[in-house]
Amino acid sequence: MNTYDGDRRVVITGLGAISCLGTGVAAHWDGLLAGGGEPAEVPLPHLNMRTTKMYLVDRTDVPAQPASHAGVELGSSPRLAVAAAEQALADAGVEEAARAAVPVVLGVELGNADMQEIQRSAGRTAWTTLTPAAAVVGAEIGSRAASTSVGNACSASGYALTIALDMIRAGEATTVLVGGAEGITRAGIGAFNRLGAADPVRCRPFDRNRAGTMFGDGSAMLVLEAAGHARRRGAEPYAELAGAAWSCDAYHPTAPDPSGDQIVRAMTEALADAGLSSSEVGCVIPHGTGTPLNDVVESQALHRVFGGRTRALPLFSLKAMIGHTTGAAGAFACLTATLMLRHRTSPANTPIEQDPECDVWVPQERPVRLEAPAVLVNTYAFGGNNTSLVVRDVAGAVRDVAGGGEGVARVGTGVAGEDAEGARGEHR
Repeated sequence: MNTYDGDRRVVITGLGAISCLGTGVAAHWDGLLAGGGEPAEVPLPHLNMRTTKMYLVDRTDVPAQPASHAGVELGSSPRLAVAAAEQALADAGVEEAARAAVPVVLGVELGNADMQEIQRSAGRTAWTTLTPAAAVVGAEIGSRAASTSVGNACSASGYALTIALDMIRAGEATTVLVGGAEGITRAGIGAFNRLGAADPVRCRPFDRNRAGTMFGDGSAMLVLEAAGHARRRGAEPYAELAGAAWSCDAYHPTAPDPSGDQIVRAMTEALADAGLSSSEVGCVIPHGTGTPLNDVVESQALHRVFGGRTRALPLFSLKAMIGHTTGAAGAFACLTATLMLRHRTSPANTPIEQDPECDVWVPQERPVRLEAPAVLVNTYAFGGNNTSLVVRDVAGAVRDVAGGGEGVARVGTGVAGEDAEGARGEHR
C-alpha cells in the first residue's frame, strides 16, 4: 500500500481523549502514570451474566449534548466522540473557518448501541442507526468534507488511521480528524460472556490467570496533517504517523490464527512503510486483550519480528489500564504512543503474574525510558483483521503536554525531566 511518490510525512498535531482516566490528554497521561483505572459495575439493568463490569468514563464526564442528530437520538458514544473531537481540533489550533475542509474518519463498532437498548427497554421497536458518530462529529465541527465510519470490529480505529494516512499521502486532504468512540452496551458484554471471553476480575493481558477481556468506554481523537501544511501554519507536531499496514488471516470468525503469520506481516510491512528497522522501535503497545490465545500468539509473533531484542523491548499493556475500548482501541493506542514519545517514557504496567508462555517484557516496577525513536502499535479484530501502526519522533518538536507532570521530555532534544524513569513508579 501507499506506493505514490512524494513527501510521505504525516504528522499528529492535535489530541483529544475521554476515558475512565478522566477528560483531556493531561488526565489520560497522568492516569497512566498513576497506574490506570479500575473496573466498575455497569449501571444498566438485566445484567444476568458472569461479567458485569467495565472501565467506565465517570458518568458526570459524559456530555449531555448533542442529544440527537437528523432525528436520531444519540447515546453516549457519539457525544463522547464530539467532545474528544473538539479537544483535538482546539489542541491542533484548527480554526473554525478551516474545519469545513476537514474529513472525519472514525472507527466505531458498538456505536449507538446504548440508545438502542434504552429504546428497546422502553418498548420502542423502531430501527435506530447504530453508527451515526462520524456524521454527528462532522456536523458538530462544521465539516463539509467526507465522513467515513469504519466498523471492522476491534481494529476499526486502527484501520481508520490507515485510511486517514492514505488520504493525506494521496493529496486528498491536508488535515484529517481521525479516531474512535465507544459507549456502554449490554448486548456487547453479553456476547463476550457467551463466547467465554469476558474476564470477571479485570483486563489482565499476559497474566497467567487471565480469563478474557473487559470492555472500556470513551473516545480518542487525533488530528493528522500533512507536514508541509502544519509547518506553513506554524503548528508544532507531537509526532509523525510514519507507517501503517494491515492484513487479514481469515482463519476463524473470532479466534486468531495460531501461526501468527498475518500479524507478523502487518508489523513487518508497517515498519517497512515507515522506513524503519525493528531496532528503531523503543516500545510496543500490543493488542493484548487478555484472552488466552491472543496474548500467546502475539507474544510469539513479536519474537519473530524483533528476534533477540524481544525480551529487552518494553511492552505497554494499555488495555490493562483503560479496558478494551473495542472500535476505539487503535486510536487510544496511537494517542498513547504519541504521548510516550513526547515524554520519552513508557509508564509502568499494571502488576501481573506473568504467564511464562508470554515470553515478553512487561515492565511493572517503574516507568522505562524510551531508547529508540518509534513506538509500534498493534490492533487486531474478529475475522482476522490486523492493523499495525508506527509512530515516531518529529525532530525538533518542543511542545509539552500541559499538566504532564514528572518525567516529561521534549521530543527531539533527548533531555528528560528530573527523575523521568522513576516518576510515579510505585503505583497501586
